[in-house]
Amino acid sequence: MSEVYAVRRERVRERCAAGGGAAALVSRPANVRYLAGAAPRGAVLLVGRSEDVLLCGRPPSDQHGEGRPDEALRMRLLSEPGADPAVAGAGLAAGQGAESLAVEEHHLTVARHRAIGSVAPRLRLVDLGGAVEQLRFIKDEEEISCLRIAAEIADQALGELLESILVGRTERHLALELERRLVDHGADGPAFATSVGTGPNSGLSGHRPSDRRVEEGDFLSVCLGAAYRGYRCEIGRTFVIGTSPADWQIELYDLVFAAQRAGREALVPGAACRDVDRAARHVMDSAGYTDGLAPVTGHGVGLEIDEDPQLAPAAMGKLDACVPVTVEPGVHLPGRGGVRIDDTLVVRPEADGGPELLTITTKELLAL
Repeated sequence: MSEVYAVRRERVRERCAAGGGAAALVSRPANVRYLAGAAPRGAVLLVGRSEDVLLCGRPPSDQHGEGRPDEALRMRLLSEPGADPAVAGAGLAAGQGAESLAVEEHHLTVARHRAIGSVAPRLRLVDLGGAVEQLRFIKDEEEISCLRIAAEIADQALGELLESILVGRTERHLALELERRLVDHGADGPAFATSVGTGPNSGLSGHRPSDRRVEEGDFLSVCLGAAYRGYRCEIGRTFVIGTSPADWQIELYDLVFAAQRAGREALVPGAACRDVDRAARHVMDSAGYTDGLAPVTGHGVGLEIDEDPQLAPAAMGKLDACVPVTVEPGVHLPGRGGVRIDDTLVVRPEADGGPELLTITTKELLAL
């Protein structure tokens, strides 16, 4: 893997040179991890003219899935308590003879940007922009393997929950149990805050679990994800509690299922991101559910749970092979509840079997 990280850093160096920059200071945590393999919280990476250096306020630790940095990368521990690695990195770049330094202006605060300028006043600061995020867009097979394992963990945790007694338990209790099960099965932790919604709360995107208890006849919607070696997946499912579903529940579920299938089938290399959204959204629009739809149909996943590309009506750009995305249409009816079905998939060409489904928990409408 050391060679992989070296190649990634060299690509950043090439982009800096093309943009008139001599060195780059990478501060966004996911970008640092992408280029360094792993890093302690708050670490900053200098992609320098003569040497790359990981600047840290504390030594790396394997706790919380932090991992170990690339062994070929020089690491510099800051001895002064509270010292800012970004400021130290700017001083190091100046010491290497750099005349300009590309920084991630979209991540730095104004105060840090000023501090960097003050420690090395002769350095010309330029914007690195989203250069590293663009490199992260297409995943290699090692990254996809981590996503695949994360999906397996999430599937296991969800599957075990479905085998337990649910009636009478609170949304909050179920969410906490799911997150515990993720860790039990080998996850670094949850990829994001687990969402559990019952009854009138079901189908709400990003619902924060409450003390509402599961009741017979409820829709139960669950959205969770596992992080594994930094890579994050997402799965969402909706079930009916205790009894056979009512006619309106079957109708609504079948509609969201059809929309999700349309979105998945549109995941082909070269497809416009907005067209994937349109494929899923058209199914819902045609049935008259425009008002209850989420603003996006899906998004990219990787070292962050919400990456580019965005599958939304106004999204720009096209999909490439080996881009992992979610397809997660849903609809919520105020006072009644709703349905959300969410999968993580990898875009693959038709010759390779089409989109690879990573989250495989059944999408059948189960009565639990």
